[in-house]
Amino acid sequence: MAFNLNNIPSQKGKTAIVTGANAGLGFETTIGLAKKRIKVIMACRNMDKAENAKNDILERVPDADLEIMTLDLASLDSVRSFTQSFKEKYDTLDLIINNAGVMIPPYSTTEEGYELQIGVNHLGHFLLTALFIDLMPDTSDSRIVSLSSIAHKRGSIHFDDLHWKESYSKQGAYSQSKLACLLFADELDRRLRESGKKKLSVCAHPGVSPTELTRYIPSILDTIFQKVLAPFFTHPPEEGARPTLQATLDPTVSGGDYYGPQGFMDMTGKPGLAERADVAKNQDVAQRLWEVSEELTNCNFTV
Repeated sequence: MAFNLNNIPSQKGKTAIVTGANAGLGFETTIGLAKKRIKVIMACRNMDKAENAKNDILERVPDADLEIMTLDLASLDSVRSFTQSFKEKYDTLDLIINNAGVMIPPYSTTEEGYELQIGVNHLGHFLLTALFIDLMPDTSDSRIVSLSSIAHKRGSIHFDDLHWKESYSKQGAYSQSKLACLLFADELDRRLRESGKKKLSVCAHPGVSPTELTRYIPSILDTIFQKVLAPFFTHPPEEGARPTLQATLDPTVSGGDYYGPQGFMDMTGKPGLAERADVAKNQDVAQRLWEVSEELTNCNFTV
């Protein structure tokens, strides 16, 4: 049976963190969770945008339980400060939605000097999850949902130049970062299973959806995309968020599952189990990436 948010019962009592909750997929994911009575921590970098988004959500879901907290995934110190602030107020966390991301920017780096896309899309979320996983009850309702992309199929992990200091490819770095998200989700699932834990690590991708992620596309290409191609190869953020909501809330989900649209070339359509590239199934690469990520974030990630 196809996933339908309306068929999911109230999840009142649960708490979720959604990174990048102020726009696009994160905004729509937050709405979906709020409709199910989940308390959502909107983890955002820009507080003005977050406040506007919160007000918009409250207009649509008047009884939404929302809280804004500052998080800049381009700073590992910010990640640590965010987790400390959360733990001062809450002693349990049910859901982590590692949603925030950046796509094909000009070459830039995080506060630590890491290439921005691998830093924000993967390393920041890696540390965030490591610092929170002990707060999550050991049940299958506790889930870490990582956001990948169909772009992962063109990716590879450049361990010899992870931060593209030799020659920068915007698209190559983006594909690498989204492959890293999928490898991380699978390696986390493997480690949870080996430890006998019931909490789930799953992954999702939105297909193709026009969000703020497209802001670095050249204007002429963006105009062509929006006016000519978008109606055929994209769907709105509300639909793009459905695979994430399925991964988060569907009781039939298993650890290691990967969800995405089921339409043409995985770009649009109803959510369901998605196909991953062979490179995303390489356990040796996943384990090496985990070790490198621990080193770069200066954390010992134990499950």
